[in-house]
Amino acid sequence: MADFDHLGLLFSIVIALSFVSVAHISAAEVKNGRFSIDLIHRDSPKSPLYNPSETPAERLDRFFRRFMSFSEASISPNTPEPPVSSNNGEYLMKISIGTPPFDVYGIYDTGSDLMWTQCLPCLSCYKQKNPMFDPSKSTSFKEVSCESQQCRLLDTVSCSQPQKLCDFSYGYGDGSLAQGVIATETLTLNSNSGQPASIPNIVFGCGHNNSGTFNENEMGLFGTGGRPLSLTSQIMSTLGSGRKFSQCLVPFRTDPSITSKIIFGPEAEVSGSDVVSTPLVTKDDPTYYFVTLDGISVGDKLFPFSSSSPMATKGNVFIDAGTPPTLLPRDFYNRLVQGVKEAIPMEPVQDPDLQPQLCYRSATLIDGPILTAHFDGADVQLKPLNTFISPKEGVYCFAMQPIDGDTGIFGNFVQMNFLIGFDLDAKKVSFKAVDCTKQQ
Repeated sequence: MADFDHLGLLFSIVIALSFVSVAHISAAEVKNGRFSIDLIHRDSPKSPLYNPSETPAERLDRFFRRFMSFSEASISPNTPEPPVSSNNGEYLMKISIGTPPFDVYGIYDTGSDLMWTQCLPCLSCYKQKNPMFDPSKSTSFKEVSCESQQCRLLDTVSCSQPQKLCDFSYGYGDGSLAQGVIATETLTLNSNSGQPASIPNIVFGCGHNNSGTFNENEMGLFGTGGRPLSLTSQIMSTLGSGRKFSQCLVPFRTDPSITSKIIFGPEAEVSGSDVVSTPLVTKDDPTYYFVTLDGISVGDKLFPFSSSSPMATKGNVFIDAGTPPTLLPRDFYNRLVQGVKEAIPMEPVQDPDLQPQLCYRSATLIDGPILTAHFDGADVQLKPLNTFISPKEGVYCFAMQPIDGDTGIFGNFVQMNFLIGFDLDAKKVSFKAVDCTKQQ
């Protein structure tokens, strides 16, 4: 979900990590500066969203409706995210806060920076299935003064009188709003050894007045963008081993007992002779991980990002694990999808329910062309596993969609089976093709 206050008239996304990562933190390890988090599929029995009465066909239909909703996305030149509400958010991050630890399931959101949860007493809150966090029952909870350095990390704050506490009001482009007080708490996760690992003084928002498109399974939202206040930034700062993390997202329809991974610390370094890297591009808002995409090849045929200029604009796309399809400006998409059609000797499916997607009828993954994403200094080969997805039984659709606007999104379908490293100190993103099901 994008921060409305930082991005102006911004539509929002509260992630629809459609298959990759119910960022449910069920396993974490802090070992020699290493800290890893499991990202668990929303349909896994380990997920609080799991519905045992739902049939495989019903799950596929739900995914299809979610996938097709992105075809309505519209992004203005100043809007780097599609208009997707929190009801599309399928992946939750489970952490524990407080002393004693209290489990909280929040939306894993790469498009914002504040971590917040609903708290008692709740003056006006959306319906929540699980109990709310009660700060009065935690011995480590501490409200932040409006004169403190932590309060200055967020732009949308005010000073309560006469308490002089740091009150926040955090709005999102879909009209959702969280209001409350900034505080610090102890964050607790489980290690592989079975011993809990605690991180004290994590800054978060205790929301007492929250409304919008959140659903009853969501107890809050965990922003993991690039600003110092985000959950990932605070974890990296605590480890003291540099601002870097990596992720490895398992393919769609992988056995739900196999998890995707996020790794922090020195072992987050992506290395090897087959690693390619591209610069992170600094823009006005450091929340997003912007890179430069020069074009995409279908086989040997190159389709430049821009049809009017030989040089791509720096930072014309951002990498987002929260958006399933890759979203491309309409002119670029139209040229690219035509090239894909010409490379596949099959007749596209003529189904009104699938329009305007390019789809083919097939019982198995189609033998499509290799697409190569040409980033500035890095060529990333995308296999049919990355570029075609099955939203309906017996049908495979091109996993990219057009948008209105100049800024694209490199979505999570194309990130599957890549170890992707984000090095914020070196200002680069690295890619390494791997089998993420074996990176456990």
